Parts: sequence; C-alpha cells; structure tokens
Amino acid sequence: MKSFFALAPAQVATSLALCATSMIVSTNLAQAADLTFNWKGDAGYSASGSFSYDETTTPAIISESGAGSTKALQSLNVSFFNPSQELIGTKNEVVNGVSSNQFFQFNFDTTTGNLFGAFDVGTGSGIGDVFLSNVEAPGRIFISPGATSYLYRNTTADNSQLLDSSTNQIKASAVPEPTTILGTLVVAMFGVALSSNRTVSKKNIT
Repeated sequence: MKSFFALAPAQVATSLALCATSMIVSTNLAQAADLTFNWKGDAGYSASGSFSYDETTTPAIISESGAGSTKALQSLNVSFFNPSQELIGTKNEVVNGVSSNQFFQFNFDTTTGNLFGAFDVGTGSGIGDVFLSNVEAPGRIFISPGATSYLYRNTTADNSQLLDSSTNQIKASAVPEPTTILGTLVVAMFGVALSSNRTVSKKNIT
C-alpha cells in the first residue's frame, strides 16, 4: 500500500504553488491600506464609503482639506441612502491622490483607526448633490468640528436642505488584506486535498 502523502495529485501541488505566488504578489500590492466608513442618521438616512492610503509613506495622522493634491489619501468615495436604503447620491471625492471638493475635510488616526475632528465629504456644486458634514450647522453656518453630523442636499447654488442629523460616530473599519484571505483559501485547499487523498487511499486499500 502506498503512503497517502505519495498519492497527492499533481494538480494540488500546482494549485498551492499558484496560491503561494498570488500571496507573494498580493503582499507587494498590500502597501495600500483600504478602509470603509459608515454613518447613520436619526431619521434613517445613512452614508457609507471607503478610502485608501499608502502604509509605507503615510504619517500617523492624516489631515486633508480642500481641493487639489492630497497629502496622504489615494482615494475616497462616499454614497448616501434614504431611509428606504435607496441611493440618493454618490461621489468619488479623491481619485489618484487628488481631491475634487473645495470643502473637503478629513482627519484620520492610522494608529487608533479612528476618524476625528473636521469631517466634510460629498459636497458638490450641482443642484441635488448630497453631503455629510460636522462643520456646517443648519443654515449652512460654518462651526468648529462638533459631535453632530448633518446630512444636506443642495437645493440651489446658495441653499441646502437638511435631510438628517445625528451624534452617531462616523466609524472606520479596515478591509481584510488579500494575503489574509488567500492564506485562508490555501489552508482550505490543502484540507480538501488531504480529504481527497484519504478517499483515494481507502479505495486503493479496498
């Protein structure tokens, strides 16, 4: 009777090798940290988005404001939903390290993983554009960053409609790194391979 390890199919070794290669490539690509953020208003409106930055060059504190080249962020996008979870607005705030929003405000502590201070995303100049801000009070009055975040929709070039507000914290969460996911897949594939080998071994024995 052959050892069950000797019965390992060639394709299993090939698959594991390919996964290992993918993990190495992913490790090189995983220099960018990817995170998501979410907010929920008291009236049921919500916002969700994602952002990324280069872990190797970004300082502990990310502080961005206004339009133009960013200091650290590589990308940031945000989408807004009504209480029925219907999309009412979306914006690619930062693309390839460039912000398109003159009112953009974003502060993030990479050490603690917390958003803090001024936060203003989604602002557009078009009628109907939606934005979330903790530095603009009802009436579009600029204030110091506060605990309350307000969700607005532009109704004219100079006025906005307040849709919702809340003291709920805007929370950021890290997206699992590709290497972690691939590592899990490799372990799972190896488990399947071992299971298949046991089945083949039993058949050879009988």
